[in-house]
Amino acid sequence: MASASTSSAQNLLIQPIAADLNAVDTVIRQKLHSEVALVNQIAEYIISAGGKRIRPVLVLLIANAYSYRGTDHHQLAAVVEFIHTATLLHDDVVDESSLRRGRKTANALFGNAASVLVGDFLYSRAFQMMVSVGDIRIMQILADATNVIAEGEVLQLLNMHDPDVSEERYTQVIRSKTAKLFEAAAQLGALIAGASDEEIEAAAEYGRSLGTAFQLIDDVLDYSGQADDIGKNVGDDLREGKATLPLIYLMEHGTAEQRELVRNCIENGDEQHFDAVLFAVTTSGALDYTKRKAEEAAARASASIITLPDSQFKDALLKLSTFAVHRNH
Repeated sequence: MASASTSSAQNLLIQPIAADLNAVDTVIRQKLHSEVALVNQIAEYIISAGGKRIRPVLVLLIANAYSYRGTDHHQLAAVVEFIHTATLLHDDVVDESSLRRGRKTANALFGNAASVLVGDFLYSRAFQMMVSVGDIRIMQILADATNVIAEGEVLQLLNMHDPDVSEERYTQVIRSKTAKLFEAAAQLGALIAGASDEEIEAAAEYGRSLGTAFQLIDDVLDYSGQADDIGKNVGDDLREGKATLPLIYLMEHGTAEQRELVRNCIENGDEQHFDAVLFAVTTSGALDYTKRKAEEAAARASASIITLPDSQFKDALLKLSTFAVHRNH
């Protein structure tokens, strides 16, 4: 469960679009329906777990910032959430995760096969919904994003248990796996509001950089967070053999003993030495370095929308950049 201060900050961010978010929730409930009971059960379980809903929030805030009047942004925000939820279902199966958002993962409760297939259902439902909006550029953005995300998943799989992953290779995974859907969400908000190509690209940069900042802080929280706050088991990345940026930094700047410890843990998915790795990560400056990288990404996000007209929605987008790096979940 997230701390009160972080939840309060998040609630302030979404106040300007509270009515829009309620409308998106209505769309989600309607579009989740299936004649297959197990689909309804798993999809409802995942969606009802909540989460920050940052990607739908991006669609709504940017559409409103460009004075959009209509309801298609509700549909597109739901599409983005469905794509994201599908990736979570598949991720948890691949990573053999048991905890997400403070609850058992769907694969832990319903099994891997059901989770993968319901993830497929959510992907295909998302594509049905985007087609109904009837804009070829929207379909192109979302089709491209979904394809890049899939590539990012494969890239991450190739990097698993590889202690020689470079910062460049890891950044490529972040851009594909995480930042791409943030980018698409922001683009959709601008596009549907009739923004210029230049403004759509600025929105894309905002989403890309914001998504990068969020992922880097997630990397930090996997070593410094509390399970109750982050909603998953601390140390999951190490158990899964993921060489995230804190470990990559430690491998490059730590002592020979620390490098050997991290190498063995990544190769073997060894979480038994988590405390020793955490001490090394903390004392080497690896977490501070990762936070600085996140702050740089958040600053790029804020700079990209500086020409947006002043409004409560622009203010919320700027605060969202700050929230990305000052959160505990």
